[in-house]
Amino acid sequence: MTGSMIDLTVNQEAHGPAVYLKTFGCQMNELDSELVRGHLKALGYQFTDSREQAEVILFNTCSVREQAENKVWSRLGQLGQEKEAGRRVIVGVMGCMAEREGVALMKRMPQVDLMCGPGELDRLPMLIDNAMHEEIIEYPSRVALQGNSSRRSATLAAAEDGLEQLDLSRAFDPNLGESGGRTAHVRITRGCNKFCTYCVVPHTRGAEVHRPPADIIEECRKLADQGVLEITLLGQTVNHYVYIHGAAVGSDGVEKPQVGPGLAAFRKPDRGAAGKRVTTFADLLEGIHEAVPSIKRLRFVTSYPRDFGDDILSVMRDCPRICRYLHVPVQSGSDRILKLMNRGYTVEQYEAFIERAISYLPDVSIAGDIIVGFPTETEDDFEMTRQLIERIPFKNNFIFRYSPRPGTTAITRLEDDVPEAVKKRRLNELLDTQGKVSERVHAGWVGKHVDVFVEKEGQTATGNSGRIQLGWQQPKVQVSGRTQGDLITVFDLPEGYSAQEAIGKILPVHVQSSGPRLLRGNLASAEPINS
Repeated sequence: MTGSMIDLTVNQEAHGPAVYLKTFGCQMNELDSELVRGHLKALGYQFTDSREQAEVILFNTCSVREQAENKVWSRLGQLGQEKEAGRRVIVGVMGCMAEREGVALMKRMPQVDLMCGPGELDRLPMLIDNAMHEEIIEYPSRVALQGNSSRRSATLAAAEDGLEQLDLSRAFDPNLGESGGRTAHVRITRGCNKFCTYCVVPHTRGAEVHRPPADIIEECRKLADQGVLEITLLGQTVNHYVYIHGAAVGSDGVEKPQVGPGLAAFRKPDRGAAGKRVTTFADLLEGIHEAVPSIKRLRFVTSYPRDFGDDILSVMRDCPRICRYLHVPVQSGSDRILKLMNRGYTVEQYEAFIERAISYLPDVSIAGDIIVGFPTETEDDFEMTRQLIERIPFKNNFIFRYSPRPGTTAITRLEDDVPEAVKKRRLNELLDTQGKVSERVHAGWVGKHVDVFVEKEGQTATGNSGRIQLGWQQPKVQVSGRTQGDLITVFDLPEGYSAQEAIGKILPVHVQSSGPRLLRGNLASAEPINS
C-alpha cells in the first residue's frame, strides 16, 4: 500500500475496531499478547477469533525457531494477496521478528502497516491509530523498535516511561486463561545478558531489566484476588534476578526497573552491591510465597545452571507452595560444543548442579532444552549428549534441530555444516533416548499420591473427548492436569462430576500406572485441596 489513506472508523462510539491477534512463540510472547489485549480492550478495541472479520490483524512473533518465523512469512504473504485484491485491513508485526528485521521487513512485505518490538509494546495503540488515520508515506510514524529509539536506553531507570505500567495495569481475563483462568504468568525480568551464540533474544529484547520486587508482588496479589491459584514467574534467566534498592528511583520517589548487573556479579556473595539492600531471586520467591498465601503454586522458568545458588534451593525446600520443578537447559553434552555456544559452564558443572538440586529436593522434577546438530557437532559430540540424557533423570527435554538465526553470532562465525539428514537422525535418536528416561522417571511415581491441578477434559482410549460409554454404565469423564513437578496426570472423575467442575481445582490423585508421557491414577478424594 502506498500513499492511500485507510479509514476504519466503524461506529467508534459503540465499539472500536475488531482486532485479530495471533501469537507465535514462547510463554514470554503469550504474556506480551495478554498485556496487549488488555491494553487495547481498555481503549475500546474489540477482539475476534476470525481473521476474516478483523479490521486490525496483529502477529506477535518469535525469532528463536525457524518454524515459527516461516509461519509468519506465510501468513503475511496471504494477507498481501488479500490486500492486493482490495481488502482494507491494518496489518501489524510485533515481537522479536519485528525487532530483528527492522524496516527491512516492511520493505519486503509492503502489506505490513506497522511494527512494534517487544520493548515498545506500550506504544502499540499509537501505532495503530497512526496507521488507521494518517496517510502512510514514511516509516517512523508506524514503527517502534528499540533499535531506532533511545527511549529504552540501558539506564538504571530502564522503564521510566509506560512499559512497566503495561505489566502493572494488565487486564487479566480469566475466560482466556488455562485451567479455567486459575493460572497466570508474571514477568520478573526482560531481556538477557548471556549472548549464547545461537540465540537472538539479547539482540531483540535487549539487556536484562529487573522489575522492582514490590511491583511483582503487587501484580501477584492482584491476580490472586481475581482467583488465580498458580503463578509462573518468567524471565530468560530467572535466577539472575537481583534488585539493588535505591539504585533506580524516579522523580516521584518510586523505585523503577533497573538494568541487571553483569554475570560476574552472581559469583560474588554481595551480588556486586556491597553496603546496599538487595533483593535476590531467592528473596523474591520467599517474599511472594509469604505475601500472597492464596497462591497455591508458585513456579518459574527458565534457569541458568552455573549461577543457581543454594539459597534458591533452600527457599524451594522450605516453602511448600513453591513447585518442585526446575527447567534448566543444558543444550549439549559436549564441552566443546558448549564452549562454541558460549554457555559458560561444563558438563561436569551442570551435573554437579543437578546433584545439588536433588540433594535439597529429592522429589524435584527436571526438564531441559537440547540443540542437536549445532555447527561442527561430530558423532562423538552427539553421543556425549545422548549419554548425558541417560545419566540425568529428565522428566522431559525440549529437543530441537539447530537452525541458523539471522542476527546471532553463530550464523556469522560458524558454518552450518551438519547435514539436515544427520540432524534429523540425531534428533530422532535423542527423542527415543529421552522417551526411555521419561518412562523410567514416571514409573518412580507409581503408588504415590500427587496433587493435580486440573487443566482440561482428557482424551480417552476410544478417541472421544473425556467420555467412555460401557454398555449400561454411565459415561465416565476423564480429566488431565499437572502435578507440582509438572508431570501430566490423567484420571477419571466420579459419577455425576463434570469436567467443568474439576477444571481449575487441585485434586488429590493416587498414581496407579505410568508411561513415557504421563501418569494415570484414581481420584483419592472428591474434595478439592484448594476449596
